[in-house]
Amino acid sequence: MKGPLAVAVVQPVWAGADVLANARVHAEAIEQVGARLVVFPELSLTGYDLDAPSLTADDRRLLVIANACRAVGSVALVGAPVRDADGREHIATLAVTGDGVIVAYRKMWLHGAETDRFTPGEETVVFPVDGWRLGLAICYDAAVPQHAADTTALGVDAYVASTVYGPDPGSWSRRDSHMSERAGTHDVWGVLATAAGPSGSFSWTSGGSGIWAPNGEVATQAGSLPGQTVVFTLPA
Repeated sequence: MKGPLAVAVVQPVWAGADVLANARVHAEAIEQVGARLVVFPELSLTGYDLDAPSLTADDRRLLVIANACRAVGSVALVGAPVRDADGREHIATLAVTGDGVIVAYRKMWLHGAETDRFTPGEETVVFPVDGWRLGLAICYDAAVPQHAADTTALGVDAYVASTVYGPDPGSWSRRDSHMSERAGTHDVWGVLATAAGPSGSFSWTSGGSGIWAPNGEVATQAGSLPGQTVVFTLPA
């Protein structure tokens, strides 16, 4: 039986190519907000840089995030390129708790130059937190209606997307319509953490992270600036 779930979506200030510096930014945000679930954008630990070296779940630079999660009792979803034991590389969501790090989800719908390096993930994922069933998505996944259909068919309470959108009005419109449609079509909460400010090869990104209600309406939304975080408690 699930109770209310406090969710934070974070637009971290990108610290450049330094993974440890970015991990420290993540840890500070986790400690400051103290939400049970803290969600970060796509490739948040490296910025959207398709040449950034891959990480593994046991990378010691991630310990600072695990320590922050332990201190405040949070589960963090962070973004990074990862390399599996078989050598394949993926754009992934890492789940971090006080107990450690796992690769929770691998992006299924790659876009553009991502296909030159990365392998698509093979399956949709439901990630459980305190009785809540969270369907995970990374960026272009959320633009594909079939991904949300397949994910929500597994029985989820929220569709949780980590993304990067460009700074132009067309990107803002796609960002909001994607999340509104996924939430409203499938009668689930929509949770979006998207980059703001510079991120890797993007000189600027959209911001606008937020929470969408099951009727497709915006419950809360950040502005366009990096460093902003919004928190919303999903009712039981």
